[in-house]
Amino acid sequence: MAFRRRSCSLLLVLLSLLAVGSLAATGPGDIAVFWGRNKDEGTLREACDTGAYTTVIISFLTGFGGHGGGANSYSLDLSGHPLAGVGNDIKHCQSKGILVLLSIGGPAAAGGAGANYSLPTARSAAELAGHLWDAYLGGSRPGVPRPFGDAALDGVDFYIDQPGGTAGHYDELARRLSAHNRSYRGRPGVTLTATVRCAFPDPDLAAALATGLFARVHVRLYGGDLRCEWGQFDSWNRWAAAYPGSRVFVGVVAAPEADRDAYLFQKDLYYGILQFAQKVPNYGGLMIWDRYYDKINHYISSS
Repeated sequence: MAFRRRSCSLLLVLLSLLAVGSLAATGPGDIAVFWGRNKDEGTLREACDTGAYTTVIISFLTGFGGHGGGANSYSLDLSGHPLAGVGNDIKHCQSKGILVLLSIGGPAAAGGAGANYSLPTARSAAELAGHLWDAYLGGSRPGVPRPFGDAALDGVDFYIDQPGGTAGHYDELARRLSAHNRSYRGRPGVTLTATVRCAFPDPDLAAALATGLFARVHVRLYGGDLRCEWGQFDSWNRWAAAYPGSRVFVGVVAAPEADRDAYLFQKDLYYGILQFAQKVPNYGGLMIWDRYYDKINHYISSS
């Protein structure tokens, strides 16, 4: 497979450098983790109490874009986690200085989630922005339920993975969400992040990223993107150069069970990948997929 060939190419580069003693372990910087994809991963509070993560991304709001708006147009999928207690866990995490985001979309292969969301019109983008603000962020509106109670999330992650790379009105969504920051007056407001395919550019989010409103870009080194040749580090450099105002994160799987062909052993990550990734001035840290795989493999956390 192409991923296996890519991994071999990468390892040859790393081994040649290790042979001459030119590499040393390096710290990862900030660490973001996706939570909500497996009920056996433990609670959100437990994830934050590991001390391993600086950001936890709740995943996913998998259904949106339905015409006419209303609560029935939106679907939150936390893989069997009960909603009771999540709101208090969010506030607990925030009290520890951990950023808590909600990711919208999700991998197309994850239960067919990719078929359940779209933003075909500017109106659908406006409706989704309103729903996110009133149901999950700093707003409220009669008739709009808040799944996490009075807990207000810190922002929204765009994880758009549509078959065929069909572009939607995600730029309009980003502008409408970011507009709420005008009312925060210097306080942390709505943080926007994007989780993108490794190969540059990502057709689903190119227009949204062009707005310059995203604080971070998580570059996925997994998921079967056969166009991505990480042995040459070309895609990473292009992502960093294209969005100098955004911090770029290296996205990796935390266990081989998540993606055997894309999995990197810790030694290869710390002594190799990060050595190159941190050369760009806007390097931000690591994005981990996901909390469940990290818990069973102790890739980043020890618990």
